[in-house]
This record gives sequence, C-alpha cells and structure tokens, in this order.
Amino acid sequence: MRDPAGRSGRPPARRWPLLARLALRDLRGGLSGFGVFIACMALGVMTIAGVASVSRSLTDGIGRQGRAILGGDLSFTLVQREASEAERAFMAASGDLSVAAALRALARTGDGRSALVELKAVDAAYPLYGAVETEPPAPLGALLGRDGDAFGAVADPLLLARLGLAIGDRVTVGTATLVLRGTVGREPDRLAGGVGFGPRLMVSDDALRASSLLQPGSLVRWLYRLRLAEPDPAGRADALTDVANRRFPDAGWDIRASANASPQLERNIDRFTQFLTLVGLTALLVGGVGVANATRHYLDRKRDTIATFKALGASGGQVVALYFAQILLLAAFGGVIGVALGAALPFGLSAALGALLPLPLAPSLHPDILALALLYGLLTAVTFSAWPLGRAHDVPVSALFRDAVAPDPRRPRRRYVAVAVLSGVALAALAIGASFDRRVAAVFVAAAVAVLLLLRLVASGVMALARRAPRSRSAVLRLAVANVHRPAALTPTVVISLGLGMALLVTLLEIDGNLRRQFTAALPERAPSFFFLDIPSAEAPRFDALVTAQAPGARLERVPMLRGRIVAANGVRAEDLKVRPDASWALHGDRGITYATAVPAGSRVVAGDWWGADYRGPPLLSLEKKIAEGIGVSIGDTVTVNVLGRNITARIANLRTVDWQSLGINFVLVFSPGAFAGAPHTDIATVTFADGGTPAAEAALLNAVAQAWPSVTPVPVKDALDQAGRVVGNLVRAVQGASGITLVSAVLVLAGALAAGHRHRVYDAVVLKTLGASRRQLVAVYLLEYLLIGAAAVLFGVAAGSIAGWRVVTDLMSLPYVWQAGPAMAAALAALAVTVACGLIGTVAALGRKPAAVLRRL
Repeated sequence: MRDPAGRSGRPPARRWPLLARLALRDLRGGLSGFGVFIACMALGVMTIAGVASVSRSLTDGIGRQGRAILGGDLSFTLVQREASEAERAFMAASGDLSVAAALRALARTGDGRSALVELKAVDAAYPLYGAVETEPPAPLGALLGRDGDAFGAVADPLLLARLGLAIGDRVTVGTATLVLRGTVGREPDRLAGGVGFGPRLMVSDDALRASSLLQPGSLVRWLYRLRLAEPDPAGRADALTDVANRRFPDAGWDIRASANASPQLERNIDRFTQFLTLVGLTALLVGGVGVANATRHYLDRKRDTIATFKALGASGGQVVALYFAQILLLAAFGGVIGVALGAALPFGLSAALGALLPLPLAPSLHPDILALALLYGLLTAVTFSAWPLGRAHDVPVSALFRDAVAPDPRRPRRRYVAVAVLSGVALAALAIGASFDRRVAAVFVAAAVAVLLLLRLVASGVMALARRAPRSRSAVLRLAVANVHRPAALTPTVVISLGLGMALLVTLLEIDGNLRRQFTAALPERAPSFFFLDIPSAEAPRFDALVTAQAPGARLERVPMLRGRIVAANGVRAEDLKVRPDASWALHGDRGITYATAVPAGSRVVAGDWWGADYRGPPLLSLEKKIAEGIGVSIGDTVTVNVLGRNITARIANLRTVDWQSLGINFVLVFSPGAFAGAPHTDIATVTFADGGTPAAEAALLNAVAQAWPSVTPVPVKDALDQAGRVVGNLVRAVQGASGITLVSAVLVLAGALAAGHRHRVYDAVVLKTLGASRRQLVAVYLLEYLLIGAAAVLFGVAAGSIAGWRVVTDLMSLPYVWQAGPAMAAALAALAVTVACGLIGTVAALGRKPAAVLRRL
C-alpha cells in the first residue's frame, strides 16, 4: 500500500475504492463498541430534526388556518372604545363584517359562588371562518338567543366544574342573567386571544349590552373581523390596511391580516424551537465526547490490525483514511436513524394527540430540516473523532504494540488538528446562523466551548493533584489515587461526560425550584388579596367607603387606569424602532397606563426629577428604566401613545425602577396629571387584608362589591398566580422532558467510557491478582477511584449549574434567586451513585477473568 517511491502520504484517488472496501469489510465483524456512538448520534439528530419538524408543522398549520385563527381575512382591534360610525362604515363597505368583544368579568351563582371568566360577546355573523364546537351540537345563534329575561350562554366545562353547575343552570354576569345551554369545545379564533386567566364564557352582543359592563373606560377589547370577497384576499388585505391607516391615522387600532394571525404565538414557537434545538445540540456535544471515546476505544482494539497494516507498508494517511471512512459511515448510520425518528415525530404527535393539541399541526416531511440535522451530526462526529484518529498517523508499529501499557502521548499532525478545529467552527457557525435569536445562540456556543475547556482543565487539575498527593500507607488508597492520573486514565472522559450532565441537571433544578417558589411559596406577605378592575371614576369615593366598611383594617390602593399603545418614539414609528428582545413586549399591543401626582408605591426614581404635585404643563412621562434602555430612549426624548383613538406625545421627565415582585399596582408608563384631561377612564384598586383574609371575609367583600357595582371585576391574586404557575409549570416540564435527552446522552457516554476501559481493567486485575491482590481489595480500589473522579465532576457540575441557574433566573426572568440546595445535593448523590454503580458493574466482570487465559494473549 506504499507508493513506488516508498513515500507515505495521502492515498491516491485510485486507492479510495480499496479503502472503502476494506472499511466495509472491517465492519462486517459487528458494531461492538459503537453502541454509545450510534445512540448519541441518533439521540442528538432526532432531537434537532424532531423539534424543527414539529415547529415547521405548527407554523404551517397556523398559516393554513390563519383565517380561522384570526377570525377573518383582516382584523381591527380597539381597546376601551368601539369603532366610530365612520370607522365602522369603512369596514362594513370593505367586506363581510363580524364584531366581537372580549373582557374579564365575574360570573356569580344564586347562592353566592363566583368565578373569574374570560367573557366573549359575539354577533350573528360570528364566526366568519371555521366553526364553534359545542355540546350539545346546535347552531350558535340558537344557544345564545334570548328567552324571556335571560340570555343564552355556552361555557368552558371548567367553569361548570368550578362552580358545580349543570346545563340549564343560571349565572349572573354584571346585571345580565345567563342560562347555560351548552359547553364550548373549540372556538376557531381562540389562539389569537392569547393566554386567559379564567374559563371561557360566550354570550351574544345583546347580552353584553344588557349586563351594564360597558362603561366609559371599561377594559374591553373590540374585535372587528372582515371577510374579503376578492380572489386575492391577502393582497387586498395589505392594500386595505394602508388605506385604513391613511384615512384614520389616529384610530390607534391594531390591524392584522390572516397571514400574520398570531405573531406573538409564532415568535414564542420560534423561541421555544431555538431552545429545544440548542438542547439537541447539547445532546450532540455530550455525545461528541462519546464519539471521541468510542473512536479511541475502537482504535485501541484495532491496534494489532493497524500495526499489521503499517508493517505491510500502509502509510499513516491510508490508515487514518480507512478508519475515518468507518467513523463517517457509522455517524451517517446513527444520523439516519435520528433523522427517521425526528421526521416521524410530528406524524406521531398528530396521530396520538391531534384531537387534544390546542395548536393546529400540519405534519409533513421537510427535507431541508432533516438534511440540516444530519449535517449537525456529521460535523459533530468529525469534530470529536479527528484528534484520536490523527494520533494513529505517526505512531510507530512498536508503540502501537506497547500502547496497552505505555500509551504514546504525542499529538496528531497539524492537519488533523485543523480538521477538528475547522469542523468545530463550522458546527458553531451552523448553530448560530440557523437560530431565531443569533445572540442567544452565540452565547450558547461560547458557553459550551468554555464549559468543555473548563471540564478538561478540571480533569487535568484532578490528575495533577493525584500525581502530587502524599504517598499513603494504604495500598488500596495508593492504587486508587494512581488510577486517577495513570496513562489512559478514565478521569478526563468521566469528568467531561458526568460534569456536563450534572451542570445541565442542576441548572434545570435551580430554574424549576425558583419558579415554583415564585408562584407558590414566595407570595409576598404584603401582596394584595384582590385587584378590582373597571371601577367607575365617579363612583370611586363610594367604592372606598364600601371597602372600608366591609374590610376594616384592610389596605386600599386605587389609581386611575387607561389602556394605550406606544406608536412612536422620537418621531420614529414603533415598528421601525430597533428594540432589544427583552423590551419588545412593551410595543406589542396595548399597555396599562396611569397618571399620578406623586411617585407610585413600589417605584423609585433613578434618573431625572418627578414633576410637582401642582404641575399643569405639557404632558410628561415617567418610564420604567429597563424598557427605556431597551427602546433606546432617555430623559428629554419623546414617546407617543395612542389612547382612545388620540395620539398623545409626552417628554420623558424621569426613569424609574419598579418592584414588580410586590404584586401591587405598577405601570411601565406613568403620565403627569392633565395628560388625559376629559378622557373617559376607570380606576383600578387593590385590597390587602391585614391578616391575609379569611374565605368568609373575602366572600363578603366580593358579594358587597358585586351588589353595588355589577360592572366591577374582581381578580383574586392567588387565582391569577395559580393560573400563571400552571402555564410556567407546563413550560418547565416541557423543558425538563427535552433536556432529559441530553441527560440520557450523558449517562450513555459515561457508561460507554467505563465500558471502554474494560480491557484495561481486565489487564490490571489479572496482573494485581497474580501479584497477590484479593478481590475485595480490588473492588475497594475501583470504588475509591470512581468516587474520587465522580466527586470532582459532581462538584464542578453543581457549581456550574448553580451559576447558570442564577444567571437565567435573575437576568432572563428578572426574578429573585434562592439556591435550591436540597435538589442540587440530591442530584449530586444520585450522580455519584450512578457513576460508582456503572463502574463496579464492569469491574466485577473484569475480576472474574482467569489470569492464565489473559496472560497468554499478552
């Protein structure tokens, strides 16, 4: 296999078919030792392909059902006001019009039970697209029609269960009496409304107007949907949007077309997809350690074959090419398994859970996604196998035969190092380039490289400490410490695989524990018991007097409240602003706003000055500091807000920090007095019982307020937190399930690393038993070795995971962080137990080998 001149080098092109045949022939002996390799490739590729395929299927489903989700070809949304006659006439002339209203209200039974509901009032034309599924099945108009003094309604089954009601029972909303004539299963436009804080209750437009809930300034979202008859409704919708904005520049409405039915939902899907893709990439990186272990172990088992090839004249390049071809074939095999499983995932979800999924899923094959996932896998295999493969190039035959007792420490040639580096760079560039948020992806890549380097340094540090440790009198301890730093020690592999898995696990435990604490155990002692919405401003003194009489000693806080949308900053339209991702939510939809003479409770001015109590000049604005920084504005800049169809431009007078954790009344936007002179609005209030409140006291207050002001909506803080906690809990469980794949990869790599050292364990055990060591002594040696290595990896994992969890909780979630010591310590002990168990399982098998049979093969 050497060229005529006797030079070794890269194999000529005519030799590649021979190398391919040799590679395939060599693999006929089975895939022993490559189980972890193939499993890690399959798991990582499956995660990336499956997550991306499900995401694309969801996006396609939303796109195909955009009209039904939006409720029409075009939607106009107004807050706190109905469309004017001119605006409504314009919409009605443009197509078939349907009007709906959405608000929160309190549903009450005759015996005093109550529940917060998401009230939706619809007209006879609803829905323009799709259908409302009810039980019993009946036309929606018939179910919502009026019968005597009562109006029909359909409700979420959860409302019936919560209040102990049945079909035919009556509830009161505002001053309207409703008869529950059925339950609502699916409504086509539910996704466009976002997350609700109560079960759905659907009524007619007539019922809403009879309820007394529609007061000046009431927090009602008015939805005007259009069905366009043109052959190109998408093009017509864009043109109509431009015309509407030109004819009514101060309308302040949010206009959406069916092609962009739920932009926030699609953004959330993209973000969650990116996170899960990074989880899959983490699984691949952890699996890459398994790739390197499997490659090194495979070459170790093939050292006789490699030595024979070299003795017969094979060049180093030909040997590397032969085994590189095998590695690529195996990586492709594992990748194809992962691609097949990932491609099948959306079809499996649709078949098993299609009727239960709240999101439209349109499963299909996406060749570009599958090819990208396979490319991730192949690049990972090349990155982590190039180094151990390159070592075989220059190692002489004699060194290969001595490798069992004295491994050659030399590094591979530069070209193999370059291959590893370039493929790693390509993998990082691919991860960043294909991400929804490249900044987050770049941080992930940098963190992954840093963690891998840190773990390698930790392993080197542990080996150095073991090498310099004082000589113990105990032979068992001396052998265990020597095993930690000896040539071909398990230390680097175990520290990297176990350390990565532990860091990820502890990170998830810290995030989960802090979120659960935030929504359960961490309810502030000063948190209010209730929020009261839509208090008529003219009735505010009477409301204060009633609360004081019903709940003596309770703390009452009340402020005016309106809703408005930020439409411009410094004259630049909101959609043209370059906004940081963490502040973009402030520009999406309408926000609660208020005006005040003094700094609101829970706020602190950190820049600029507060206006005086008697200020009557041009509108001034106090803006929350982080939002101001995210939008790119500061003191002296201007912000334009549309309130009730009127654009109001205010100059920023000061910036505030806000204690959102108090759960009190806080606003991002606080205006100076007089900014909304003459604008109809309502008040919002909180009531905090001095002793936390008893169920009887809370029920008495609710009933008294409901009797006096049926239009006022109470929101129990604990119920709202429970709902938010359930949403966050579902997200955390989804993250835990996806991250479990990475943990499985870490366990596989750990088990593979310990299995790869089996031959060395057999050799050591035979030699030591020949020299007189007992089985008990050898078990003690290996037990101590695994404990020492595992402890180092676990300590790093706990520290790194705690730091990562702290940064995620404080920086990304803006929540207070408390170290979850119990879960972290439990995970550490479990990881140590798994490490020792996996190691001893292989050790017991090694100790059972007969010395004579092994020594004859040395």
